[in-house]
Amino acid sequence: MTSTREAPAGVGGPRGAMTRRVLVASTIGSVIEWYDFYLYSTASVLLLGPLFFPEQSSTAATLAGFATYAAGFVARPLGGVVIGHFGDRIGRKSMLVLTLMIMGVATLLVGVLPTYEQAGVWAPAMLVTLRVMQGIGIGGEWGGGVLMTTEYAPAHRRGLYSSFAAAGFPLGLAGSTAMVALVTRLPEEDLFSWGWRLPFLASGLLVVVGVFVRRGVAESPEFLRDRRDGPAPRVPLVEVVRERPGAVARGALASLGLAMVVSAFSVYLPAHAAARGADRDQLLTGLIVGALVEAALLPVFGALSDRFGRRRIIVLGYALCALVALPAPLWLTSGSTPLVVLTFTLAMGVGHAAVYGGIAAFLVERFPTRHRYSALAVTYQLGATVASFGPLVAGALASPERTASPGTSILLGTLTVAGLAVLTTRVHGAKGSDHAVHHEGIPLLREPSAGPPDR
Repeated sequence: MTSTREAPAGVGGPRGAMTRRVLVASTIGSVIEWYDFYLYSTASVLLLGPLFFPEQSSTAATLAGFATYAAGFVARPLGGVVIGHFGDRIGRKSMLVLTLMIMGVATLLVGVLPTYEQAGVWAPAMLVTLRVMQGIGIGGEWGGGVLMTTEYAPAHRRGLYSSFAAAGFPLGLAGSTAMVALVTRLPEEDLFSWGWRLPFLASGLLVVVGVFVRRGVAESPEFLRDRRDGPAPRVPLVEVVRERPGAVARGALASLGLAMVVSAFSVYLPAHAAARGADRDQLLTGLIVGALVEAALLPVFGALSDRFGRRRIIVLGYALCALVALPAPLWLTSGSTPLVVLTFTLAMGVGHAAVYGGIAAFLVERFPTRHRYSALAVTYQLGATVASFGPLVAGALASPERTASPGTSILLGTLTVAGLAVLTTRVHGAKGSDHAVHHEGIPLLREPSAGPPDR
């Protein structure tokens, strides 16, 4: 067996300069990808409905916005499968550059779209098409980003290392929300004529920076070692579903719980509160604060998952999100800025951070290197796609009463199922730690001074 020390020149050890560059590149690229993806989500609630679906009632326009929001998620498994296939066969790095370019071009084009007033039904059709492109890009991004960081990481720090790529989500969400909050301060006539385009156009510059940074990293040493040990799988997706169906099912359910928290607290509940007269600036401020708190706490929860095991930390996060969901509709419509900020801080900043801090390493450790990229497509992306329909279903069930009960019930049920999936996942090692899983044939990347990785 070839040891980590035999990695190709330029890769370096897990603690070397290349590892730091990978962490920076994965984080920056992830921030840009999630900025693009959730820029649409925030704008769909506050801006895009009147511009692209103006002839419908307010309820129908909101549902149309939710539907196009979901369209991006429907494309995510497709992007994950296609990009994951080539990521398992030819490498992680090239796919990460490709996903960033796909996402950036789609977001930039949203900023130059004609509105319904200018192009009629072609306007929403083009909007949905670009949203699907975004879904394809983000479908391949998440798996590649966390794989690059975890496959460079020593086995006992995979949670910590993966949390840096995961931090791209809250930072991107905070950035996109802040941009929307900034442009909504324009006079309404300017906002709906040209101001709404600015956050989307800004993505072009961000993508140039991201591509430049990502091109400077070397390929995953664990992937290169696996290719030296044997040929790439012909169809990685078929192989992973055939060999590890239980891991796929539990991983998808765990991801469903994670993504449903985002759908509920960043889309459905803010839209519900806004429809009930809640102050828009309060909601945006709460989302920004919650996202920034999550970005700060993600490395903490990632490290805690290394120390105490992924399952404990993930289930703790599910439980906190479920508790906050009960008073959230009341708090968000209370008119109290502290209560609004507290809602998003507890749910997104702490609860979601606990789940997200451990789930990347949790999923990576369930599958061998040879088909990990594809495995993440049918676990994380499948769960995220199902969760994306939560706001649409809850919104339809709530009309015309506009109650939040359907959305809250869907969230609580999903978190219960996700928690059971995580708790019933078989782990190995002392104290239930999830990172010692070499009995399942998963290679562990160790410190340079260690012996050959276990198979």
